[in-house]
Amino acid sequence: MDKHNVRLSSAEIGGLWTTFIQGSMTVCLIKYFLYHLRDEDIKTILKKSDHIYSGQMKQIKEIFLQEKIPIPDAFGDEDLNLSAPPLFYDPFALTFVYAMSRMNMINFSFITSNIARDDVRSFFSNCLSDALKQYNEATQLMLEKGMYDRPPMVVYPSKNEYVEKTTYLTKIIGEKRPLNVLEITDMFFNIERNYFAIVLCMGFQQVVQDKEILEFIKDGRNISEKQITFINDLFKHENLMGTTSIPMEVTGSTVSPFSDKLILTLFHALNSIDITLIGHAQGLSMRTDLVAFYTKTIGEIFLYAAKGFKMLVERGWMQEPPSNLDRNRLRNEHK
Repeated sequence: MDKHNVRLSSAEIGGLWTTFIQGSMTVCLIKYFLYHLRDEDIKTILKKSDHIYSGQMKQIKEIFLQEKIPIPDAFGDEDLNLSAPPLFYDPFALTFVYAMSRMNMINFSFITSNIARDDVRSFFSNCLSDALKQYNEATQLMLEKGMYDRPPMVVYPSKNEYVEKTTYLTKIIGEKRPLNVLEITDMFFNIERNYFAIVLCMGFQQVVQDKEILEFIKDGRNISEKQITFINDLFKHENLMGTTSIPMEVTGSTVSPFSDKLILTLFHALNSIDITLIGHAQGLSMRTDLVAFYTKTIGEIFLYAAKGFKMLVERGWMQEPPSNLDRNRLRNEHK
């Protein structure tokens, strides 16, 4: 990348710093999947993903070295046990790329909108483009393999209508109005996200030895199951059908392929994006029962995430993001 005289802003440092750490974690997961994969179609997509994430980390290193900013401690071989038997079957590796590409499209679009410096803006624009390519390829292969569960279908509207009564938001007595397509969309992808989380929880429950982390994972699975149950019940009530249960994607292995540090950090990252997406769903919901559900769920996930954060800190695994200089402390130290 070309050298620029303009210093990096806090937004640019933060975006690069977060992307580097999460990228190094993702590379470890992809390397493990690639080591055990037998399906050549899925392997092709994961090889592309590995190349993309590794390239992004290399570019971030170059920027940080140029700016004389310490390179964050990355996840690496010490967090990976390739000799461990497969913990997940091949289809889950494809689901992983699909899920991560969806999350990255959200993260990278948000980060890019906060970037001004040309080389960094170009970098994140490419990251966003790569995430979209990964999403398209993963989705297409899932469709071809019969793995993709489409959102519910609704009858096309015959005319434009306007909300006439405030009961559109709430109705204390009697039947509530039907769900609109915005609400259905967020509810469906909430279920999809939580199925993904449950598979991760099931796998890691089998291999984690730390009792506190094990209980933390069990709690996370419980939170996901409660969300799925609530939304499925609403879908069934509206004759949209609850989404079908995903095939078993976890093997019988009891040997952990990843360090506890990586597993706990992965949960921390997933909690962050989940809070963001549930907040988005809450903002678009026009039924008070849904708003109440999302409000309660965000609070529950926030407390859960805080517990995970505390565990990371206590174990010395939580890397501190670059911070503003404490000038008061600096002044006091030189008195």
